Amino acid sequence: MILFLVVFCMLVAIGFGLASAVSDFKSMTIPNIYAGLIVLAFIPAYAADALSGGGVEFFGSWKMHLIAGVLVFAITFVLFSFRFIGAGDSKLCSAFALWVGTSGLAALLFYMAIFGAVLGIITKIMNKHKLVEAPAEGSWIAKSQAGNMGVPYGIAIIFGAIIAFYQLGYFSPEKLALLAGYTENTPE
Repeated sequence: MILFLVVFCMLVAIGFGLASAVSDFKSMTIPNIYAGLIVLAFIPAYAADALSGGGVEFFGSWKMHLIAGVLVFAITFVLFSFRFIGAGDSKLCSAFALWVGTSGLAALLFYMAIFGAVLGIITKIMNKHKLVEAPAEGSWIAKSQAGNMGVPYGIAIIFGAIIAFYQLGYFSPEKLALLAGYTENTPE
């Protein structure tokens, strides 16, 4: 039951992250509800892990997760104040920072920056060359081809989050099996 809850909550978080990326691509906006639901999905996942009593620490300490989320929100709020990023990007990145904690924060930010740079280069290219004949009105492609330098950073954030989840072992069959209580802790 605990395994199901944790995996379900991870899938909810990733699903709303992907929905954020699609929304950002289509309209350069990320609805607040998506980041909120990602945060809400973390709470039962963390609680189930903490209350499992199985001795498996799927997540780190709640303080490290909270510190990561608050730290990223504070930094991205400042970036938003100077109009370097959008408010939706700030909230989405903070929600995933909560999920990965301080131990996964470097991976989240590094891979997010790599994907963001690629999107920035593509945006710059689309500023100079009309690559798509009839892009959807209001989409990132339409805005880029019209000379706007905005980047749908929600795409970069979800890629960074998925890679950070992977590096933290959130998808690890061994870790999931331990969480489920299917493997025995026998000395080697």
